[in-house]
Amino acid sequence: MYIIETERLHLRELTIEDQKDLAKVLSDPVAMQHYNGPFSQEKVRDWILWNRDSYIKNHHGLWAVILKDSNEFIGDCGITMQEIDQELVPEIGFHIIRDYWNKGYATEAAQACKEYAFEVLEYPEIYSYTTLSNIPSQKVAEKIGMRTYKVFEKNDVKQIAQKATNNEMR
Repeated sequence: MYIIETERLHLRELTIEDQKDLAKVLSDPVAMQHYNGPFSQEKVRDWILWNRDSYIKNHHGLWAVILKDSNEFIGDCGITMQEIDQELVPEIGFHIIRDYWNKGYATEAAQACKEYAFEVLEYPEIYSYTTLSNIPSQKVAEKIGMRTYKVFEKNDVKQIAQKATNNEMR
């Protein structure tokens, strides 16, 4: 069952069966250079379980991103609850397999998630945050209309938070 459909993508809940495909991005040292390193297979499985738990608790999480024309799994994107400077807020996050970078998929999926956050979940604002060095993710946030909100420190690393409000979308 699809949660979100865009021109080129379907987003659906992650399942344990997605572990091998999701590991293509979460276990990739280049794709995960802005994290504390690539994930082990066990951590990928835990990631899926964490998102499945979020679907129950929050009615959202990171969803599998599937190409409509080929049914290929290309990553995850969605809305999770994250702590930004000691405040729990809804945040758009994504991880796209490197073979699919620079094709607009992250932007397309993130835009759809932003609309879902406002229209379906009725959040008044939505955030995105990255390390200061993660310029590509910051650019995706800018492309979907987010503006820099604050710079803060999390896990001893400088982060930048961007946000959009529902009022700005009208």
